Amino acid sequence: MPELLAPAGGPEQFNAALAAGADAIYCALGSDFNARRGAHNFNYETFGRACRDAHLVGCRVYVTVNVVIRTDEMPRALALVRKAWLLGADAFIIQDWGLLMEVRRRFPQMECHVSTQANVHDARGVAWCRDLGVGRVTLSRELSVDEIAMIAREGVELEGFGHGALCFCYSGVCMMSSLKGNRSANRGLCAQPCRLPYELLDGRGRVVSAEGRGRPLCPKDYCTVDDLARLNDAGLGSLKVEGRMKAPDYVHSVVSSYRLALDELAAGRTSTPSESDLIHDRLRRAFNRDFTNSYLDHRSDDDMMSYERSNNRGELVGSVVGSRDLGGGKVRRGGSNGGRARLRSKTFAEIDVLLDRPVGAGDLLELRPQDDSSQFLTAHAPSDALPGDTISCRATRVLPRGSAVRVIRSKRAMDDAARAATGELRPRRGVDVRVVSHLGQPFAVELVCCDGSASARAEGFVVEPARTRPVTREDLVEHVGRMGSSPFEPRSFEVELDEGCGMGFSAVHALRARAVEELTRQVEAPVRARAEGLATVPDLRDIELELGNLRGAPATQGAGAAEVCALVDDLDSAEAAVKAGATRLYATPEALRDMDGLVLPGGCVLVPWLDEVCRECDHERLDALVRPGAPCAVGNVSELALAARRGAMAEVRDCIPVHNTSAAVALERAGAAGIWLSPELTLEEGCALARAASVPTGRMVLGRTRAMTSEHCVLQVADRCIHDCPRCALRRRPHSLRATDGSLMPVRTDVHGRSRIYAATPLDATPELPELLAAGMTRFMADCTLLSPDEAASAVGRVAAALKAAQAGRPPLRRLANHDSGHLFEAID
Repeated sequence: MPELLAPAGGPEQFNAALAAGADAIYCALGSDFNARRGAHNFNYETFGRACRDAHLVGCRVYVTVNVVIRTDEMPRALALVRKAWLLGADAFIIQDWGLLMEVRRRFPQMECHVSTQANVHDARGVAWCRDLGVGRVTLSRELSVDEIAMIAREGVELEGFGHGALCFCYSGVCMMSSLKGNRSANRGLCAQPCRLPYELLDGRGRVVSAEGRGRPLCPKDYCTVDDLARLNDAGLGSLKVEGRMKAPDYVHSVVSSYRLALDELAAGRTSTPSESDLIHDRLRRAFNRDFTNSYLDHRSDDDMMSYERSNNRGELVGSVVGSRDLGGGKVRRGGSNGGRARLRSKTFAEIDVLLDRPVGAGDLLELRPQDDSSQFLTAHAPSDALPGDTISCRATRVLPRGSAVRVIRSKRAMDDAARAATGELRPRRGVDVRVVSHLGQPFAVELVCCDGSASARAEGFVVEPARTRPVTREDLVEHVGRMGSSPFEPRSFEVELDEGCGMGFSAVHALRARAVEELTRQVEAPVRARAEGLATVPDLRDIELELGNLRGAPATQGAGAAEVCALVDDLDSAEAAVKAGATRLYATPEALRDMDGLVLPGGCVLVPWLDEVCRECDHERLDALVRPGAPCAVGNVSELALAARRGAMAEVRDCIPVHNTSAAVALERAGAAGIWLSPELTLEEGCALARAASVPTGRMVLGRTRAMTSEHCVLQVADRCIHDCPRCALRRRPHSLRATDGSLMPVRTDVHGRSRIYAATPLDATPELPELLAAGMTRFMADCTLLSPDEAASAVGRVAAALKAAQAGRPPLRRLANHDSGHLFEAID
């Protein structure tokens, strides 16, 4: 069966996950280097205690270090990893390729997992990770069951998304949060802009979003509880539940539901209708935006979207059949901390609800009118009730007949989770017990963990003949089996007992206690032994010296080697860019098909600009563009692996984040012949990486930054999908998303149905070319993918002019109006 992997944003959620039956728990130590920096997280004391509690019951603990790391942060990040290992962490979930390289070469005894933030989604990418020595790869959420089965043949343990909130964008390549502010998903502070309202506009500024579809980037939550057999057969090794920002009741409800379903699958049982109802009710009464499993069947349709709302839907349990205004009344407000309480007028109503699903006393209900969903109310169920019953709830006003009623918080689930969060319901580890009682020999108790991981034996008093009633097998099973508040419970007994043995049961209890203590020590022993021979963490200067030795001295990039680069997606723009002075032309795979007749001037190079995504279905159209000895810009590690194998000159695109020198070295060693720096880097950070690099570095200096890449087509919000992307008329027209602040983000959907969303404000970093050039950067790009041929010519001409001015020592150009400097002077959090 797949491992059941549970989230824990803090100690209470951790205890809830243990009580619910998690096989492993992922959490963060501290709040600096993980993708949920806003969670409560753990300090050294609480983390060490949590690891001990988990290990005693046979549960593993994984620490998330799943963000990009800045160069100056590397020693601190490594120190955190080292400390977490000594405290009991079993593995580390890592996004940053530089951090992964440093951990693997310094601490080879540590188990490392590649995070879903690393954007790995095919067998070739997984095999590349395997060769780095990782123990597990967490796959992109978008993959189908068939893709998972194909990837599983590589022999790498795979972790897959099982339940919880879905990102709209492919994880790890989302810039939306940082472009709309200084919070970045790559740094653990996603602001969730995908959950906000947007309108889809056409090229004339007309709203084309369908009625009731106000949140075009808001997916439903994932739910695979009915797909566990398929995922198990596909070879999935770990099923992940999302939710490190969720409350203990969510963690307990969801994990216990999947535990029950997995246990039934392991036993070869099919759930009865009542058991299935229990599982689904429990899931729906935990936080959810409704459920989807579309990706598992290679679908990304409207079924996966929660267009109308982004908050908790709960479970639909009935509807309003009547309501009565009870008039006004007085309620007390305030009065805490010695203040005077105030009486406040309030209107009351009694609302009758006809149920078609059961509710429990104290359940929190949402009552939402059909004609105006924004005017919803909440109330509590007054008592337990069954389908067909009518209950009466108190609320602040009357509601129209037919208003939908949902349970959004289960009182029973909250009560159970509250007990679990304290550790009261912590499970116990099964042990096989052997009791040896032979006359004239020491009485012995042996305990062996059922998984064979540890064992203990305690010997005590010498067994004598009975003076009164001899002990029986049943006596020994009863008294040795009383393990009380220990972390163990007996699962089987083997008793060797001579006839006529006598003993005092207090002595038996004492010996059992010694055996339990020894088994506890044996379970904890591997963690205690970790300090021996563990490498220390060097300072930043020593790390930089070691990196220099790994790759040799950095190459010197002279100013004369600088190139004007242009990214285009059609033939006309390509020709315009070349005429305007582009010496290095990058073209999307779709554009390259139309460029057979393109004539390039001497010295101008045409480079394929490969996608951010390379799934199994993308190989046929992308792999042919990776040619021996020729340049190509790769958007993921799968294409980097292919380029290295074929001897192509791979340039790493900025969607593979390089935020530290170690990452640059790791990718250079993997075959990168060039690096495009992330738009999330400041000018200072980019210049430092350019100076340290031994391959050419580049940066997009003019154009709109790609904010998101989605498998789901944004244009489906218009409710006019013909399910034939090559023939789609909407796809051929320009569209944009209008945010509540009035800003417009361009949207383009390719022929394969994938959407890309671009920044609302274009970037102009041409005034900073003198600093970038002085730092050794040699490639400066105008992104022309959203521009007309004339606009492309103007953009490329501006970059060429700025480069000439910088080379001649003339003052830089002024920044264009209605453009910004991105993060050049404002670091992301």
